[in-house]
Amino acid sequence: METVDRRALLATGALALAGTAAAARSANAQSGAKPIFEVPAVTIPIAGEKDVFPVRRIYCIGRNYAAHALERGSDPTREPPFFFQKPTDAIQNVPPGTVADHPYPSLTKNYHHEVELVAALKSGGTNIAPDKALDHVYGYALGLDMTRRDLQNAMAAEKKPWEIGKSFDHAAVLGPIHPATKTGHFTKGAISLAVNGNVRQSSDLSKMIWSVAEQIAKLSEAFELKAGDIIYSGTPENVGPVVKGDVLLCKLDGLPDMSIRIV
Repeated sequence: METVDRRALLATGALALAGTAAAARSANAQSGAKPIFEVPAVTIPIAGEKDVFPVRRIYCIGRNYAAHALERGSDPTREPPFFFQKPTDAIQNVPPGTVADHPYPSLTKNYHHEVELVAALKSGGTNIAPDKALDHVYGYALGLDMTRRDLQNAMAAEKKPWEIGKSFDHAAVLGPIHPATKTGHFTKGAISLAVNGNVRQSSDLSKMIWSVAEQIAKLSEAFELKAGDIIYSGTPENVGPVVKGDVLLCKLDGLPDMSIRIV
């Protein structure tokens, strides 16, 4: 398949339904009804600001670096982009300059790290043109798409949705959001992850198959994107397992380091 054909396609992958809470609140307000209990809002700190970023949805793109696609048994020259979601309350905020405790999750014996650039949207729409897509980005963060790889692989082998491998408590780790007005937009820059001081993942954002702008454009063909959506933009090659006691250090040129300890 030619590259131009790939960019005309969208495979949505395993996508979860989200965003119904706002509609429910609106309907309740009109009817005078009150929720029987409160559900805490999910927010992300904004670097240098007292205000916080409210999260609506978490989108993730799969296999967005050619070398990672190959290590996952895919052909990056032929595969169209595909996306999945994580629940918003899977977010674990990690303050800069700290090593946050990150619980090893249940059910898995093969827990993997995936370091990624995260884009946070301030607005959205449908069928957004790639050359207008970055106008909708509020800022960027450094993130970890943590994965129960054995559960993901088992579901994939049975041709079942592999949400259980990606969508669980603390599965979306990230640092604070840095406004694009201060950082600019990230199209290149070194990104890496080390475990106990040994570098495992090391690449450059310029090696992404689909840029952040293209991801936004493609997602907006399938969903109406809105303010509060965040997008995990894919991980480089050499993802691998971690165990209790491991300390992970994530780096991305232009953003503060982020670190967690598996407990």
